[in-house]
Amino acid sequence: MLKSINHYFFAIICALGFCTLFVSLPATADVLQWHTSNIQVLRGLDYELGEEQRTIVTLEHANGWRYGDNFGFLDWTRSSNTGPSTYYGEISPRFSLSKLSGKDLSNGLIKDVLISTTIEKPKNKQARYLYGAAIDLNIPAFKFFKFNAYVRDNPALSGRTWQITLAWNVPFKIGQTSILAEGFADFSGAEGGSKANQLIVPRLLVDIGETIGIADNKLYMGVEWQYWHNKFGISGVTESVPQAQIKWVF
Repeated sequence: MLKSINHYFFAIICALGFCTLFVSLPATADVLQWHTSNIQVLRGLDYELGEEQRTIVTLEHANGWRYGDNFGFLDWTRSSNTGPSTYYGEISPRFSLSKLSGKDLSNGLIKDVLISTTIEKPKNKQARYLYGAAIDLNIPAFKFFKFNAYVRDNPALSGRTWQITLAWNVPFKIGQTSILAEGFADFSGAEGGSKANQLIVPRLLVDIGETIGIADNKLYMGVEWQYWHNKFGISGVTESVPQAQIKWVF
């Protein structure tokens, strides 16, 4: 079964991306409620592991449907102009208890309660599986703030562990300039020979599409900072890398 999931992983990623093709069809109009996709290009220097310089292209998709929401991304990484390339992807289907039960579970700070799952797939490695629960929060000024608590299972390591994943998005303005503060953070426990590690990735992006008159909320440019303590669970390896980023939303 695990091998089958590995084989079909990228088919699922593609299926999430192609959801936008069906949004206008009457048969699916009551199923797919919203969707958004983007492509990002990042350039970073001074990485701790592997090549010091690399370029990353990320395809990202999210949607909401009748019983929950889905998020998925795929990274292609090139270490240099002639260096090796690799990929890494995740899919994260979540199931809303409000939607499943037909009852509004929002209450002040709590926006919704969900069943949360994730599959991670690096190149040439086994998929990792996460399952647990999530709470989406109502926080002033935030477009969203998501708190996911998982049991984490990497079949290549003995035992299981825990993981907390946060994701946030805060649009705001400085004068006439629209700015987006977004990002995610993963806090994972020790598993097998892997050490507890923390990956924190905030982004600060300027809506340059609005500034140059293309379109609002379409073209962004800014900086993503990747801080990873005990990267890949390796004790003592801490990476702190700013990455220039361009993001196109479509």
